[in-house]
Amino acid sequence: MSQHHEHSARTVPRKANRLINEQSPYLRQHAHNPVDWYPWGAEALARAKAEGKPILLSIGYSACHWCHVMERESFENEAIARLMNENFVSIKVDREERPDLDQIYMDAVQMITGRGGWPLTMFLTPDAKPFFGGTYWPPEDRQGMPGFPKVLAAVANAYRTGAHEVSHNVEKLSAALGALSDYAPPNGEMRRDQAVVAARALAGAYDSVNGGIGGAPKFPNTFVFSLFLRVFYGAGDEAMGDIVRHTLKKMARGGIYDQVGGGFHRYSVDERWLVPHFEKMLYDNAQLAVLYADAGRALNEPEFLDISRDILAYVLREMTSPEGGFYSSQDADSEGVEGKFFVWKPEQIERVLGVDLAELAERFYDLSFEGNFEGANIPHRTLEIADAARMFHKSETEIESDLRAIREKLFAARETRVHPGRDEKILTAWNAMMISALATGFRALHEPRFLDAARRAAEFVMEKMWDGRALKRSYKDGTARFNAYLEDYALLAGAMIDLYEASLDAGYLDHARKLAAIILERFLDRANGGFYFTSDDHETLITRSKAAFDGSTPSGNSAAAMTLLRLFDYTGEDRYRIEAERVLRLFREFIEKQPFGFSHMLEAVDLYHRGATEVVIVGEKTSPEFREWIERLGLLYVPNLAIFAADPSGVTPPGFLPEQVRGKNQVNAMVTAYVCRDHACTSPITEFKALENELLG
Repeated sequence: MSQHHEHSARTVPRKANRLINEQSPYLRQHAHNPVDWYPWGAEALARAKAEGKPILLSIGYSACHWCHVMERESFENEAIARLMNENFVSIKVDREERPDLDQIYMDAVQMITGRGGWPLTMFLTPDAKPFFGGTYWPPEDRQGMPGFPKVLAAVANAYRTGAHEVSHNVEKLSAALGALSDYAPPNGEMRRDQAVVAARALAGAYDSVNGGIGGAPKFPNTFVFSLFLRVFYGAGDEAMGDIVRHTLKKMARGGIYDQVGGGFHRYSVDERWLVPHFEKMLYDNAQLAVLYADAGRALNEPEFLDISRDILAYVLREMTSPEGGFYSSQDADSEGVEGKFFVWKPEQIERVLGVDLAELAERFYDLSFEGNFEGANIPHRTLEIADAARMFHKSETEIESDLRAIREKLFAARETRVHPGRDEKILTAWNAMMISALATGFRALHEPRFLDAARRAAEFVMEKMWDGRALKRSYKDGTARFNAYLEDYALLAGAMIDLYEASLDAGYLDHARKLAAIILERFLDRANGGFYFTSDDHETLITRSKAAFDGSTPSGNSAAAMTLLRLFDYTGEDRYRIEAERVLRLFREFIEKQPFGFSHMLEAVDLYHRGATEVVIVGEKTSPEFREWIERLGLLYVPNLAIFAADPSGVTPPGFLPEQVRGKNQVNAMVTAYVCRDHACTSPITEFKALENELLG
């Protein structure tokens, strides 16, 4: 929500509370609430203990629509703020800065209510232990929900008079939270076909009409479709390929995709991908850019490659800081209205395009006087190019040219509107995902701007957010803050491997190894296996959680397992494989019971069982022939690929080549490739087509 809207109703500016000194745009949005907000920290916790008051913990994030609604309805309300200030010490947290707190208290609210979401509203004892909570509460009783004032009064009264019940709740929740991270690996072996079995089980929830998984609201569920692609490749399962193709086409034609400016919105409120929640998150776009690039290559769908290119172009244009890092999100609202920036009325279309182009735009993007969203239109594709060509008596080339002109004109007109707010925090884990996406995009699309941007972002993170010993989580306004979490280290190490594969610059593998060493040293549960959310030198919280479930981003444990397995393939160092295997064994029963919550970890399971496909290419790295082979290799979808560039002199860089790829020779001074699987390599290959056949079967 824009600052303009939030403050427009105020006649007299209020004195700012403590949040005015925070970096987070989300916290600063609450700096003029009448609530006596604290950021999480020693001051707030000490006051709660000194006064014997419970803590009201409110967790959200900048692009969260209902967080803004609750602020407007309750935290801006003088009477409600008075109730909060008299009875509680109120703490506001940005979940993107402090996912460690979010993880713990979201687990708690799910135990209490059976569901979660943001805004997260949790009530804690003065020593930060949860005893009651929920998500959004309206300002008065509504649709069976108690109003927030009623909740505040009841909780305050219960805390004062019901000490036994509060204590019972605290004990029960504390024990349950502890159990989430303190369990031993189950007996029994992992199934070799676990990834395939899980993928086929997940396919049972596929919507064969609209694509995607399940009904409304509908999320992209990127990892599920990435897993399906792996099974399509590894098991030759054409049905999996068809599911991915259908889903990605439906999404790319829907309103969830910004047809004018590129990039995906967060999710669709309907089952047809038509009406989105309009915020755009960096991590969604990073992951979808990879999925569309992979599917474009695997399924021979040039349209998917175009979508991947447009996502990356959108991020470079609108989500990149002058220093080279990537911003976190764009809001759903502009001028206080959800989606206003993105929707169109026919008269606006005709004014911008003129009559002829407007007619094509209205048919192609289904723009009508009735509209499809609150009297306006979310552009979405309803025609194929060939259908439009027949309808308008033009060639497909002419239609494509007209559509380019339509998009350019609409984009230029839209740029004059008030833009949605942007959260300009730079987060390590999300930047890592974007670096990976750009590296993948460079390999699939051969556009140097993508590799340049990936390198620049990696340099930014290693200069501004890494001090040689540890990473920071968040950067804004020249300052890096907060200890980084497992996901930051694991995803950044994975991004460095992706950058190596795009550039063949071995320095990136060195970065990956440094980050992996910290994961093994400071995050490892040596007794049971797996990795903690926080490092061993992190602030002490009520529990040290282990993140295992893959949500809209990979869990720290699945990202760590994948990265460690990939590093093992490049280095041959057993400690990487051993600890990755312990992760997969630890969560084996969970994975079998709930594959949907472990879809990225199942990709690591696939790599573990199938093993890497190692391609050694011997030749002069600067020669046109060598570059051509590397470029053509990038056009192929080969999951679990490890790429090695070997010097024709037989000299290999020390320290990170496993034994099976050493000593490979060039044949007749030609670029020569070897494909190695399970410690056995093919004979030398000197024609790229033969290499392609070997890799794609």
